[in-house]
Amino acid sequence: MKIAGLDIGTTGCKCTVFDDQGKYLAKAYRDYPVTRAVTGHEIDASAIMGAVYASIREMAEKYPDIAGIGVTSFGETFVCVDEAGNPLHPAMLYTDPRGQEECRELIEKLGGHNIAHITGLRPHEMYSISKIMWIKKHCPEIYASTRRIFLMGDYVVYHLTGKAQIDYSLATRTMAFDIKNLCWSRDIFEAADIDSNLMSEPVPSGTIAGVITQKSAQMTGLSTDTKIVSVSHDQVAAAVGAGAFDGTVAVDGAGTVECLTPIYDELPDIDVMYEGYFSVVPYVIPGKYVAYAFSYTGGALMQWCVETIAKEEKKLAGEQGISVNEYLEKMYDGLHHEEPSGLLVLPHFAGAATPYMDTGSKGAVLGLTTATTAADIYRGCMEGVVYEMYLNLQALKHSGIHFQKLHATGGGAHSAVWMQMKADMLNLPMTALKTADAGTVGSAMLTGVAIGLFSDLADAAAHMVEETVTYVPRKEMHERYQKIYERYRQVYHAVRPLM
Repeated sequence: MKIAGLDIGTTGCKCTVFDDQGKYLAKAYRDYPVTRAVTGHEIDASAIMGAVYASIREMAEKYPDIAGIGVTSFGETFVCVDEAGNPLHPAMLYTDPRGQEECRELIEKLGGHNIAHITGLRPHEMYSISKIMWIKKHCPEIYASTRRIFLMGDYVVYHLTGKAQIDYSLATRTMAFDIKNLCWSRDIFEAADIDSNLMSEPVPSGTIAGVITQKSAQMTGLSTDTKIVSVSHDQVAAAVGAGAFDGTVAVDGAGTVECLTPIYDELPDIDVMYEGYFSVVPYVIPGKYVAYAFSYTGGALMQWCVETIAKEEKKLAGEQGISVNEYLEKMYDGLHHEEPSGLLVLPHFAGAATPYMDTGSKGAVLGLTTATTAADIYRGCMEGVVYEMYLNLQALKHSGIHFQKLHATGGGAHSAVWMQMKADMLNLPMTALKTADAGTVGSAMLTGVAIGLFSDLADAAAHMVEETVTYVPRKEMHERYQKIYERYRQVYHAVRPLM
């Protein structure tokens, strides 16, 4: 028996297969195009479904005994479909500029704080409900023909099973879900003048939708006994895959985006969360919640530095048979050992996420001299990402967090230099996990529990979550970073008026 996690991302999807002991076997990936223009950022939902079928088929050919597939996806993006489930328009991404006016209308009708207390979200046009309102206002013929409205996770589940259901965490990304009563908010839908009956049925994360349909079995090569599970929003799946199940531990997702995910054993202070634009999302364990504190550029900033600043170093690293990241880390260590870089890097190269949510903010590198090397800038970029996460940690301090350690996932967790820097700067132990893809692992864990392969999440974690190294904070380094942080936290306010 095998289990699989299906992760629907913004630019591609992957299907990862594990055996009955939770051991990784293989994965298949398919990408799909995203269209970005001044007027809109869109994706073809049909292309997503085609990629889903193709990636599952590739795995089913190797492992025909897949017993269950868990579906996790990115949030916010939705699509209106007809009676047959066919998309009626290109799906709008969360970055799409449309919906700003409609979001303001909701705030005027209900009040921003009231919306946050219902939904766990500070109102923003990135969420689905504002863009659904835009569709109704500007494309009334599409809305009139709409029979269902799906986010990408429940869209895929529906096409695989015929069941329209959405888990609580993904439903939250609409800004129309009541996180306390775990149902669609009547007040939000009435204010938006949208029919809530068009939405999928909300269910707990990890709920089986049913077995795969005959049509989808033919498309994928799976048995019609294969169960499909509605897992969660991708960040929730990543927290599960990191083995974080209560408020004593938080997750550091060190991927393209840097994301800190604390867990709350009860509903956090919504007013504190509101100030920092922190989302409050129902977790997979009843009564618990997670929040998202993130920077748009984590690993993406390192990649920018490599591709733009360190081209020669990349070539030299290739000649030595090591990664350019390792080469730059060694180069810096040889010059300065563990000294802070002396640079202040504002990592807003793709705008500012929490606690500012300022898409107009720009990146900045301060402190350059003629002696500055590519390795110095690379180190400064690493520091800037961590300073930004420390800033978020301070903003969360009075919300009810009490975690004592962090579990690190993603590609960045494999950098001993970066992990030690985070432990020192955040003053918390950092445990790196073996898997770089915690979201897929979490999806498979919840699937294994749903179909009875594992008795509960603790059993699943014992099989699938593997710790590697724990980095312990060093008092003297924390104090040195603290002095620099006092300057760093002023950079955004100094640079923003100029840019």
